[in-house]
Amino acid sequence: MTARPRRILPAIIVSQFAGVSIWFAGNAVVADLQRQWGIAAEAVGHITSAVQLGFICGTLVFAFLAIADRFSPRFVFFTCAMLGALANLAIVVTGGGLTLLLVLRFAAGFFLAGIYPVGMKIASGWYQKDLGHALGFLVGALVLGTAFPHLLKALGAAWPWQGVLLGASGMAALGGLVMLALVPDGPFLAKGARFDPGALAEIFRSPGFRSSVFGYFGHMWELYAFWAFVPLVLAARAPGHDTSMWSFVVIAAGFAGCVAGGFVSLRTGSARVAAWQLAASGACCLASPWLLQGPEWRVLAFLVFWGIVVVGDSPQFSALNAAYAPRERVGSALTIGNCIGFAITVASIQLLAAALSWMPAEYLFLLLAPGPLLGLLALRPLLRVSIRG
Repeated sequence: MTARPRRILPAIIVSQFAGVSIWFAGNAVVADLQRQWGIAAEAVGHITSAVQLGFICGTLVFAFLAIADRFSPRFVFFTCAMLGALANLAIVVTGGGLTLLLVLRFAAGFFLAGIYPVGMKIASGWYQKDLGHALGFLVGALVLGTAFPHLLKALGAAWPWQGVLLGASGMAALGGLVMLALVPDGPFLAKGARFDPGALAEIFRSPGFRSSVFGYFGHMWELYAFWAFVPLVLAARAPGHDTSMWSFVVIAAGFAGCVAGGFVSLRTGSARVAAWQLAASGACCLASPWLLQGPEWRVLAFLVFWGIVVVGDSPQFSALNAAYAPRERVGSALTIGNCIGFAITVASIQLLAAALSWMPAEYLFLLLAPGPLLGLLALRPLLRVSIRG
């Protein structure tokens, strides 16, 4: 068996982090676009939803055409990182307007489908029994990359908003180059089964997969809506602090939850780790109207804790879905599960965007509580089983 070079996991982590840095780039500069382009306050929901819809369409197209099987996954990753960087950068050279912005954000989401999932496939070519442990780091890299535009905005407070988009695009391009140069195709890389959308009914007949994927759906109802509206809540409830910097801190805190959850899952199983973090996150939803009021230090501490647990269950749901998917339908099951999950994020994001006009900021996250609660109910059958990464 080919020895695994020590650089492989660090290189994939860096590439994944850099490649997904365009995901929330539009959110990081939305306040500037509202001032300069006259975009309405609720546009933050539309901007985020456009990326999610692009990702869903891209995932389906890549799966249906078996792009990452017909071509080297590292070359697919590199190409999509470059095209995603260009779609993000194109916002800078346009004349403005919400419609064009949404089209470009959709395009960025489409190419992200060749970065995030393909990065996971590349990792699976190098990791087998320890893939679950590696996924903790890879999803952590996604978290840091998602938060990165907010850090750019905070560090470059004197920069024009175009500088933030330029920085995020540069990072995405760098991620593609690192993957192409440092990560060859692994010895365990396997061809995936052809995507079959007609497998939907068969997939959901599996009790284990149904339990894990419905738990994942509850998790997704909360995750991206929380990330999208953290800056708005910070601006309203902690106005004395740098909104961009604290948005980065809150979202990036999820890296700790992902990595720690990966280590703990080796001993307790993925289902228990996912349930613990989902329960903690659901409790945060319910407690948010009280804990988002009062001293700003308490608001910040609460949001950082929530940032840790809101995404720490994500790698464990990935491991559970892969473990319980019907063996002959693994590729189709994961694709369909991911697409439904991201479609759910669009619904929750749009719900919060609509609620902005009548609901105070400190009550906004109450609308996310049903997701974790229903997810925990779905997970109950799996809590007696230990799925080890």
